[in-house]
Amino acid sequence: MRLFLLWAGFITAAVCHAAVTDDGKLTGVVIGTQETVDYDSWSMSTTKNTCSHAFDGNLNTFFASWERSYTWAGLDLGQPFVITRVGWSPRNDVHGEERVLLGVFEGANSPDFMDALPLYVISEKGTIGVVSYADVNCSKGFRYVRYVGPSDARCNIAELEFYGHEGEGDDSHLYQVTNLPTVSVHTLDGVIPFDKETQITAQLTIISDHGLLSEPGTIRERGNYSRTFPKKPYRIKFDKKQQVLDAPAKAKKWTLINNYGDKTLMRNLLAFELSRRLGMPYTPYGTVVDVLLNGEYKGCYQLCDQVEVQKGRVNVEEMTAEDNSGSALTGGYLIEVDAYAYDENSYFTSAKGNPVTIKSPDEDIITTEQHNYIQQHFNTMERNWRTYLDLNTFLRHFLVGELSGNTDTYWSVYMYKYRDNDLIYTGPVWDFDLAFDNDNRTYPVNQKKDYIYRSGGSCAGNMKAFVDQIVVNDAAAKAQLLAIWDEARQNGLTEENLTAFIDEMEEKIGASQKLNFLRWPIMNSYVHQNPRLWGSYAAEVQNVRQYMKNRIAWMDSKLNYVYTPSGITSVADDNKQPSQVYTLQGRACGSRLDVLPAGVYIVRQGTTVKKVTVR
Repeated sequence: MRLFLLWAGFITAAVCHAAVTDDGKLTGVVIGTQETVDYDSWSMSTTKNTCSHAFDGNLNTFFASWERSYTWAGLDLGQPFVITRVGWSPRNDVHGEERVLLGVFEGANSPDFMDALPLYVISEKGTIGVVSYADVNCSKGFRYVRYVGPSDARCNIAELEFYGHEGEGDDSHLYQVTNLPTVSVHTLDGVIPFDKETQITAQLTIISDHGLLSEPGTIRERGNYSRTFPKKPYRIKFDKKQQVLDAPAKAKKWTLINNYGDKTLMRNLLAFELSRRLGMPYTPYGTVVDVLLNGEYKGCYQLCDQVEVQKGRVNVEEMTAEDNSGSALTGGYLIEVDAYAYDENSYFTSAKGNPVTIKSPDEDIITTEQHNYIQQHFNTMERNWRTYLDLNTFLRHFLVGELSGNTDTYWSVYMYKYRDNDLIYTGPVWDFDLAFDNDNRTYPVNQKKDYIYRSGGSCAGNMKAFVDQIVVNDAAAKAQLLAIWDEARQNGLTEENLTAFIDEMEEKIGASQKLNFLRWPIMNSYVHQNPRLWGSYAAEVQNVRQYMKNRIAWMDSKLNYVYTPSGITSVADDNKQPSQVYTLQGRACGSRLDVLPAGVYIVRQGTTVKKVTVR
């Protein structure tokens, strides 16, 4: 479509700048999508039902674009105005009242709207023959204002109104779609992301209680199976590293997870909470956000770390094309046991038949020497995992997958290796949209007698046999698994704490999920691998809440573990005092904490006894 039609036929020369009193109704040069639909002939037009009809004061005329989505009508006000109120009235037809639902008002100071910020999102149906109004809570001034029609609606609108007062304004308070941060992306020439390879130039904007972050970058689609859903997942990349919201990492690349088949919109975040409580060295950052793309509301997403080699993420050494021998060749590497590896450019199949994608070094710079080294080292680890696999991270990762009931735990497994360290570590955890009883192939998970990876779970290559060697057939590994579980249970992995987390997330997502399921009305439809229709957001969350309660008990039983709270308050250790250290089972460990592996210990210092976590 072609944008920015200047339509001044009904405006006199005296109002090439907006004519307005303070907070009065604004006028200006009409701009918007040029191609319209002529309903008489059902053909494309540039003279029938144009965007000028949205500003002619006549509720019986209307604007109707030829394209069904990403079309708009607006005003060039000539100079910046702080918008304080907007009005709208739907087209007078049988579908008109619904066609404004999730319509978006935006303001910008660039005529291509690349710097646009949202002003208001319509959350209720319109009323034919009536102009509805909403106050705007945005302190910034804009020269260009517009209304972007919702998806698949031809931007059908009878009348639009903008009110405000002249001024540049400031960034002291900006509009957010809900209580969540708002991520608004505008692409060059309005190009919509269409594959995983093409990076589209974009302005990436995040509005939150932390303030405004608006920087140039790119956007593309991401994911594998998740890309087949109508609600698309995206990867955004800033031109320069950014500290996003309260994320630990300062980085260029971030992901927008679509969570289409997860009707709670929280399964990934709940799994990340399990990862933290089970002591994984690195848990990806994630938070729920509302997403707009070129002024169209896209839904509730999860803004998350990109799993990559990066300080604050997978913190191994970043290799260059010159690291081809000696110590430099030994790391760092980020790999993924990946059922989709054969679709990637940089991968290998291990000696035991496991497909492995090499994530870092990047496919653009990896050398033959580096490729051969990590393949050979992975093969060595498979043959002699007791020596070359870090059991601490492998077993914690295993427990996250089993506690969450994740069908895909061994369909995709991230692993990494440091320089000058022979161990291969497991993590981070990732991809839990089918977890927590959300997969018809494994539902109901808690009625299974064995671990989910052995009871219908999806495993890439021969990962099932590899995991069996460790958690089923090795006595020492099983003992370590029980010790890690005990540590987590004593350190707050309880039904009460996880229920509280779910309750908190349900409240946090409340307003956003309502809009999300207006945009994607799938609550009563089977999508992805949904095993049941629970009928409401509250019921979907209750299913997860009940699953989690039962799953902790299931895991206790499976591991032959009896949870008895220690009753000892967890406090920081005072290394200056002489101490005696014991495991939770009472085994003496000497007097130093700094030489012990990660875990929870009992420390006696004189007459004081306390529980100490070593990380």
